[in-house]
Amino acid sequence: MAEVLLYHHIQGLTDGVRAFADDLRASGHTVHTPDLFGGRTFDSIEEGFGFARETGLEAIRERGAAAADELGPGLVYAGFSFGVTIAQRLAQTRPGARGALFMDSCLPVTEFGDAWPQGVPVQIHGKEGDEFFDEDLPSAKALADSTPDAELFLYPGDQHLFADASLPAYDPEAAALLAQRVRAFLAAI
Repeated sequence: MAEVLLYHHIQGLTDGVRAFADDLRASGHTVHTPDLFGGRTFDSIEEGFGFARETGLEAIRERGAAAADELGPGLVYAGFSFGVTIAQRLAQTRPGARGALFMDSCLPVTEFGDAWPQGVPVQIHGKEGDEFFDEDLPSAKALADSTPDAELFLYPGDQHLFADASLPAYDPEAAALLAQRVRAFLAAI
């Protein structure tokens, strides 16, 4: 079974992110969900970004990296949207990464190095018409095209954070398919 470090999105460690982690735990995986916002959650993406900007985006990302320091190597780094900025950095720069899961976001690989690390599998999930993911889609496609260890999954619709059951954007059908693919990915690691 895999050990996963799962970073929440910009609206915080919501009940939906916790439920996603619990689903993976029920499949036998160890899942860590650091709360980078100190228990705060937000009703909108805009409110979450306001808090993050006020707190300092880089300070929040450093909290995320510190959570990884406590766990050691051999992790699967996962994130939802904003959480991908931390998960991707760690997957690309920390020795011993076992895999990566990016939901609703993907940065250019060049943000953290010259190339995706060889032998580190990655899944990228996003909605085809999501205005936020649309910005990241070229990076997601480039990553998927650059390594046989990468898979890109596009889902119909335009909801951002569609796998979070506690948010209005939740899409049960797409979220179930995403969860199925993630469980298969983790079982293969």
